[in-house]
Amino acid sequence: MDAKLQRRIQRYGWDKAIAAYEAGWKESLSDAHDELLRQAKAETGESVLDIACGTGLITLRLAEAVGPKGCMTATDLSENMVSELGETAEALGFANITAFRADAEDLKAVPDDSMDLVTCALGLMYVPHPERAMAEALRILKPGGRAVMAVWGARRKCGWAEIFPIVNARVQSDVCPLFFRLGTGETLSHEMSAAGFSQVMSKRIDSVLSYRDDKSAIDAAFVGGPVALAYDRFDDATRASATKEYLASIRSFSTPDGYRIPGEFVVCSGVKTTEKPI
Repeated sequence: MDAKLQRRIQRYGWDKAIAAYEAGWKESLSDAHDELLRQAKAETGESVLDIACGTGLITLRLAEAVGPKGCMTATDLSENMVSELGETAEALGFANITAFRADAEDLKAVPDDSMDLVTCALGLMYVPHPERAMAEALRILKPGGRAVMAVWGARRKCGWAEIFPIVNARVQSDVCPLFFRLGTGETLSHEMSAAGFSQVMSKRIDSVLSYRDDKSAIDAAFVGGPVALAYDRFDDATRASATKEYLASIRSFSTPDGYRIPGEFVVCSGVKTTEKPI
């Protein structure tokens, strides 16, 4: 897919998804978020950048960790997402958070060697050229600074994965091409190493996405997720056929208490070396 078109789909898709995002995904993403924070080891007074911050599920926790003497910066391609985060931060009394719209591949507003920690929680899958986002993270980090990136894992381990072919069959352009590429094998750790990070470490996590009924599973997948823009443009008949096909794809994960859909995450950390090139 053309990179410009992919960015447009992601930008306006996540603008559409904001109303249902946290309800559909906050709990389901918690295993990945918890592991990312464990690896990040944010400390009081540090400067942190959260790339592809969304509504701030990771940002707010990092801001609390670094405290009022720390500096928390957050960026996202979606204007609505960063606006929502700004309003939430103000309501909760966080004075150390600055959030603004920016492309993960082009963070020129953030100076070189300015951050102790850079995080990206489940955003790299949507970036046309994730290696450029990693290069930006490396540029922004101070020597000795850390980066922690989380992505979805292997397609075969994610029970909701049929959402993409189901939607792609009904649109002219793929919604998220190569979505699972970074979570396959050691791809994420290899790409972080290739970007210039040292001490790269990777952890794979099995998880479960729980939804109480058909509606909550549909809302998370279609309304609050990466296919929101396409779904918003479907007519009633297309929506009905797509959701019916999706529910059939996850039916084997149905329980008396709702759905328990398997998922997998990969969380990878690296360090910007303090050694200068010869």
